[in-house]
This record gives sequence, C-alpha cells and structure tokens, in this order.
Amino acid sequence: MAKKPSIPKGTRDFSPAEVSKRNYIIQTIKKHFETYGFQPIETPSFENSETLMGKYGDEGDRLIFKILNSGDFISKVDDVTYSSKNSASLTPKISEKALRYDLTVPFARYVVMHQNEIDFPFKRYQIQPVWRADRPQKGRFREFYQCDADVVGANSLLQEVEFIQLYDAVFTDLGLKGATIKINNRKILSGIAEVIGAKHLLVDFTVALDKLDKIGEEKVKTEMMEKGISEAAIANAQPLFDMTGTASEQLEKLKTILADSEVGMLGVSELEEIISTVDMVGLQSANLQLDVTLARGLNYYTGAIFEVAAPEGVKMGSIGGGGRYDDLTGIFGLKDVSGVGISFGLDRIYLVLEELNLFPDSLDTSLDVLCLNFGKKEGMATLKLVSGLRKQGLRADLYPMDTKVQKQFKYADKRGVPYVILLGDQELTDGKFVAKNMKTGDQNDYALDSLEEFAEKVKSDF
Repeated sequence: MAKKPSIPKGTRDFSPAEVSKRNYIIQTIKKHFETYGFQPIETPSFENSETLMGKYGDEGDRLIFKILNSGDFISKVDDVTYSSKNSASLTPKISEKALRYDLTVPFARYVVMHQNEIDFPFKRYQIQPVWRADRPQKGRFREFYQCDADVVGANSLLQEVEFIQLYDAVFTDLGLKGATIKINNRKILSGIAEVIGAKHLLVDFTVALDKLDKIGEEKVKTEMMEKGISEAAIANAQPLFDMTGTASEQLEKLKTILADSEVGMLGVSELEEIISTVDMVGLQSANLQLDVTLARGLNYYTGAIFEVAAPEGVKMGSIGGGGRYDDLTGIFGLKDVSGVGISFGLDRIYLVLEELNLFPDSLDTSLDVLCLNFGKKEGMATLKLVSGLRKQGLRADLYPMDTKVQKQFKYADKRGVPYVILLGDQELTDGKFVAKNMKTGDQNDYALDSLEEFAEKVKSDF
C-alpha cells in the first residue's frame, strides 16, 4: 500500500485562490516600493555557510537550515571528529552551504560583491522566500516570503522617516487601517545596559528583552539572570519595564535615566528627530508608538529599530520589522557603509487581511468568461471566439470536452465564473452568441463579428 504523501512541518501548499490573494499583497507592496524609488534585485536561495553563520546571534544560527555537501561527504570526515559526535565540529566538514535565513545579510554580501556596479545611496527591494528551522505555530513557518526594502550608503535619519511613511502607505492601500508602527533605538538599549552595569552582556540583554511580548516580564528577567546579568542590574533596569506616557514624556524620562551615557543620549536624540519629523509630515492610517522595550534580537542593528503590530483586536505577532545597521557590509570587507531597511511579513499580513475580511471580492474570480462546448464543429468556432475575447483583454476559456451542458454550468459555478457563453448550431447560423450572467441569470445576444460591446460590458462589471 502506497504511503500517504505529506509535506514537511512548517511548509504549505497554496491553492489558486490563496496564490491570488498572496499576489495581491505582493503587488501592492511592490507598487509602493517602486513608487518610493527602490530597485529590485534577487539573490540565490542558498549561500555559503560562512556568509550566514555568526550574523544573527546564537539563537539565529541554530535556526539556519544547513545543506549537506554533495557526494560521499562522510568519507571526508576524520575518525576523531566523526566519533566525537560533536555537531559543532562535524557540521563544517559535511556542510558548506545553507538556505538563507533572511534577505538582509545576503543583501549586504551583494552590495560588497557589486560595489563597483551600483550607485550609492543604493535603494533596493527584494521579494523572495527564506527558511528557518523554527517551531511551527500560527503565523510562524519554516518557509516563508520576506518583502524587504533597504537603503545603503545614506546615514540621514530622513530614511527612517521614509520607511515609516512606506509602512503607512502599504497598509493604508491594503485597507489595514490602525496598524501600529513601534519604534525604539538600539543605542538606547546600549545606554541602559551601560548604566545598569551590564554593558559587556548587551547581546544577552537585548535577546532576552526581545521576548518580552512572548513570555512576559518575569520570564525575561529569569533569562537575563541565567545569562549572567545580576539581580541588581535587572533591578536598575526596572524603569524600562515600567515606562508609560506619550513619546515625548518617555523620551524625557530616558534623558534622566541615560544622563551618564553618551551613546544612550545619542539614541534619544535620534528618536526625537524621527518622531518629530513624522509628526510634521503626518501619517494616513497607521500609528507611530515609542516602545522602549522593543529590542529586535538580531545582532546587526545599531540605531532605530521598527516592529509593526496588527490593528487592535487581531491576535498576531509582528507583521513587519527592521532597523538601522551602521556597518553590516563591514563583515564582508566594505567598511563604514550605513544602511537601514524594513521587511513586510507577507504570511502574517495575509492572515490578518483574511481575519478582517479585507481582500477584494474580485480576487476570487480567476476567469471572466467560460465558453461551453457543444461539439466538434461548434467547438472550433468557439475556440476562435475565445481567441477574440482574449485579445479584448478578457480571461476566457473553452470547456475542453463535449459533455452534458449541466456539468459544464456546474464547473463554471464552482470556478465563480461571472459569464458563460453559449455558441450552438443555431447561434452559428444567426452569427451571434448568447452570454449568460451567472449571478443574475440574465441572457443577452451579441454579434460574433463585434466582440467589443460584450468585452466592455464584462469589464464594467468589475
């Protein structure tokens, strides 16, 4: 008996309707990327392991899918390494490549390799799948698309303002009003780590803090202690957990807390400039909110960081995020090139739009017209009619088999086809065809040698 087929956990098949909805989101995001002057690039689905490893912190590194070397890779491993059963020493000997974890690090590699071919500042967008060996759950998959936009070669804070506007423009266009764009600055977190005496444990501090909305304050503090951050240091960081008030009020409190930290005060200054500029230009439907506990655990962020939450009432993790990285290209040999970028979480945005019923009804229609098949002679004439309808810009098709008319109508109904065309022997004799509106049941005759009238009718319905 054949084994029942399956797919790996954390991956999905997509139906035609789901692909249409995903493409709707992608095209909306892409339209705004290009409106803001971003250019498209693509990079390979897998990179050399050395390109990816060590760029995302220990937790990120553990989630990278490694690719086994081709051929008899085990035979090339020495007996001592093989018998040690130590994955850390064995993995580099049997795997030299890995699936990309995100699009940002491959982009940094791309910039370094093509630095003599691109113009700085370089604004690029990239819409491709990434892979993470994560634990699957709602809104979290092992294979998913990222929709990224980045600017490298510009250190102006106007770029951060532009990305906030870009988020706002996309979500407004999708009808997703009330999204919250959370903002913080890694310099502020560095300053806090400094003033509480945990400067040397900044990475552990931010990685734990990044889990605040997932595991809660007490568990975050427990993890910090497990990482070696003292109880006294955590107690000194308590104002961070208790921060409330408007953005300006929180910034004033931070100025007091970070008075002795030069880097912390620089972070406050940067946030003040970004927030005041956004207040001046205004947003269409999104809300900008200062969140001093926002950490984004990736090691390469150095300045402003963003995370987008769905409208209130929708239980979903972040639907977007990003931030400033001052020297990501430096890890590949190109120093002092500042960059900033954001990402849209396609799969989570899909789930939110589905929950709020925000997808346009027209996406359910994959075919405008289905022509019924009444036999060989009529079928040949109908095939010519279908070609004419396609030239008029309609999505038209001929039912491929001469079978019961009732079955053909049922097929059209299941496909959600708005119009069905009947071209039988009598219609051929009269030089016309009959078009039936599947929603209203109305039928009208149209001349075979003049398809424009019918095409305009169909187009006007959408």
